[in-house]
Amino acid sequence: MRRLSTLEAILWSIALPGFPQLLSQQFLKGALLVLLEFVINVNSNFNQAIMYSFLWEIENAFMVVDYQWLMFYPCVYMFAMWDAYRQTLDEKIDWSYLPFVFGAYFITVGLMLSPKIKIFSVSLGPVFLPMLSLLPGLLVGFILRAILLKLLRKE
Repeated sequence: MRRLSTLEAILWSIALPGFPQLLSQQFLKGALLVLLEFVINVNSNFNQAIMYSFLWEIENAFMVVDYQWLMFYPCVYMFAMWDAYRQTLDEKIDWSYLPFVFGAYFITVGLMLSPKIKIFSVSLGPVFLPMLSLLPGLLVGFILRAILLKLLRKE
C-alpha cells in the first residue's frame, strides 16, 4: 500500500473524494467514494450550482440545486477527507475525527440555511455559504477535541 503524506491526502481528497484511497491502493473504498461523489454530484446538479455561483448568478444556483441529493454531499465529502487523513497517521490520534464531523454538520446546516441567510443583504447561495460554514465547524471540532483531551488527561 502506497503511503501518502497528510497534505497530499487532504489535497487529493479536496479535488475528488476517493482519490487518496485509490492512490493508497484501497481500491474498493476509493471506487465507492468516487461513485458516491459522482452520483450525488450529478443528481444534485452540484457542478451547475458551482458554475452559477462562481459566475455570481446565485439565483440560478438556487434554481438548479436539488437539496434532497446535495444534503448527502457534506458527510460523504468530509468522511472521505477524514479517512484519507487518518490513513496518513502512524498512530491513532484521539478524537481526530471531530473537526471533520463538525465540519460536515456545519456545512449541512449552512446548506439548509442558504436560501434564508444574507450577509450585508447579499445571498451567498448554496455553494459559498456552506463553504464558509466549514470554518466554524472546524473550529468547534478542534475546540471540542481539545476539551475532551484535557478532560481525559485529568482522569
